Amino acid sequence: MFSLQIRLWLVMTLLFAIIYAVVTAVGAGMGIGNFYFYLIISLGMMFVQYMLGPWLVEMSMRVRYLKREENPRLFAMVEEMSRKAGIPLPRIGIAQVGIPNAFAFGRNLKDGRVCVTGGILNLLDEDELKAVLGHELSHLRNHDVLTITLLSVIPMVLYRIAWQFLFFGRRRDERGGNTVLIGVAAFVFYFITNLLVLYASRIREYFADKGSVSLGNKPSSLASALYKLVYGSARIDRELLKETEGLKAFFINDPSQALNEIRDLKQLDLDKSGNIDSYELAQLRSKNIRVGFGDALMEALSTHPNMLKRIRRLSTYGGRVPR
Repeated sequence: MFSLQIRLWLVMTLLFAIIYAVVTAVGAGMGIGNFYFYLIISLGMMFVQYMLGPWLVEMSMRVRYLKREENPRLFAMVEEMSRKAGIPLPRIGIAQVGIPNAFAFGRNLKDGRVCVTGGILNLLDEDELKAVLGHELSHLRNHDVLTITLLSVIPMVLYRIAWQFLFFGRRRDERGGNTVLIGVAAFVFYFITNLLVLYASRIREYFADKGSVSLGNKPSSLASALYKLVYGSARIDRELLKETEGLKAFFINDPSQALNEIRDLKQLDLDKSGNIDSYELAQLRSKNIRVGFGDALMEALSTHPNMLKRIRRLSTYGGRVPR
């Protein structure tokens, strides 16, 4: 089985190979003037997204940054995890949303921010909250935001190429053959690269889980936290979930999938205590996990891994992080 790092490298290589092939085809078949115009626009949009992204997240999630005296316990946990991760202490905030969750964002390590919602502070115990914070700080340490931003521009460019050649190129070329062919090919590659970017997003969640364990958190603590967050999200009104639909990729789990995930996760809590302990996680390690076609399709279109598969991977860590 390929390691997570090798998988991510392969995905990135394939994505850039696809965009290079499309650029070459456009340049050889139709000339490169218009393509570069749209490429520059797309890169400009990526830059604007990169620069304004933190502000948009703050506004959408109604983030209020904390002073140490407002929540010294939370500050102490973030400081401990940041020190272990070897990164600067990020700004710490509370998101004024009803969904129990946590997320990290920022342009770089010096601009890092880690936020929790009020609901998660009341839902998780100290070890579980530390594990979640370790996951989010691992996102910052891994430069996830920059990586996904750079990768996301590839399907964006392909979509603009497809739109240009399918709907405008044919008007300029009476023959229409080459423009339609390039447009269709660009649309197909747009769909493929979008799936690859989603796959890369799921890999980064596995990486952050792995990072949390490497910071000294127990796999069972993170598994238990994920389990509680799924149940907490399932109790949230569906209208409230819609408010954060566009930002769910930032969360540690996908709240919109909570109702589906409950069916799988309830079997893990053997003693019905409301959490997952080390024994219960160890029992999962010996089980053969099979994901049905519907769940597999849903995962392929999601920014987060299937939760049962994700916790199953945590069970294999056994207190250490495998390479």
